[in-house]
Amino acid sequence: MLQLFRRLLGIPPARPLVDESQWRRVEARLPFLDHLVPDDRLRLREMALAFLGCKEFHGAQGLELDDDMLLAIALQACLPVLHIGLQAYEGWVGVIVYPGDFLIPRRIVDEAGVLHEYEDEVLGEAWAGGPVLLSWFPGNDAPAGVNVVIHEFAHKLDMENGDVDGLPRLRPGMSRRDWAKAFGEAYEAFCAEVDRGIDTTIDPYGAEHPGEFFAVVSEVFFEDPLVLHRRFPAVYDQLVHFYGMDPAARAAAAAGG
Repeated sequence: MLQLFRRLLGIPPARPLVDESQWRRVEARLPFLDHLVPDDRLRLREMALAFLGCKEFHGAQGLELDDDMLLAIALQACLPVLHIGLQAYEGWVGVIVYPGDFLIPRRIVDEAGVLHEYEDEVLGEAWAGGPVLLSWFPGNDAPAGVNVVIHEFAHKLDMENGDVDGLPRLRPGMSRRDWAKAFGEAYEAFCAEVDRGIDTTIDPYGAEHPGEFFAVVSEVFFEDPLVLHRRFPAVYDQLVHFYGMDPAARAAAAAGG
C-alpha cells in the first residue's frame, strides 16, 4: 500500500536495502552471473533494486515470496536490459509467481471455425501490456537447461515493437537485414534438427515459433554462451550487439580457452 501512495503522489519508490551477505548468497545460486565483468555486476545490482522498487510482486496459489526469491528474480529479469535500460519494461507493473508450473485457460478457433477450450500447462508467460507470470522451483528442482525468468523477459523485449515474432526493437547501429538473416537461417536449421530428433543441446521448445527461438537462445546466451557461440555463431554475434555484452569471452577465459 505504501508503494501505491508513493506512486500516486509522484514520489519515487523506496529501494529495498540489501547487505553484501545477501547479495553473495543469492548470486551464488545464479552462477552465470560470473560471465559479467565486475562493473556490469555492480550495475546489475543497482538495476535490480530499481526494478524491485517499481514493480509489484504477488505470490500465487499461496506461495509466500521471501526477499531472496525477489532478489533472484530481479537480478535475472534485469540481466537482458542491463545495457538497454529499465525503460524497456515500462507500461506494466505486475510479476506473479507460481509454485511450479501452472495452468492457463486457452480458447482457439480452428480453420473450420470450431472453438476449442483447454488448459495449457506452462512454466511462464508474458502478457503484452500486462504482468509477467513465472514459476518458481526451490533448490535445484527447475527443469534442466531452462531459465524461465530470462525467457519471459526476453518476450517482454520482443513485445516492445509489437507482436512476439523474434524481432525486438534493435539497438542503434544494428541491421534488421543482418538480424533476419542470422536468426532466419538458424531457426530453419534448428527446426530441421528438432524434426529429425537430433539432440540439439538447446531446448527444442525454441522450434515452436521464431519468438520462442529468440527467447530460448537468449536464455542460452546468458547461461551457457559457449554453446550458443558454437552452435549458431551468427545469432550469438547479433545478441552481443543487442544485449551489449560478450559472455562467451568471459566464459572462455574462465575455462582457460
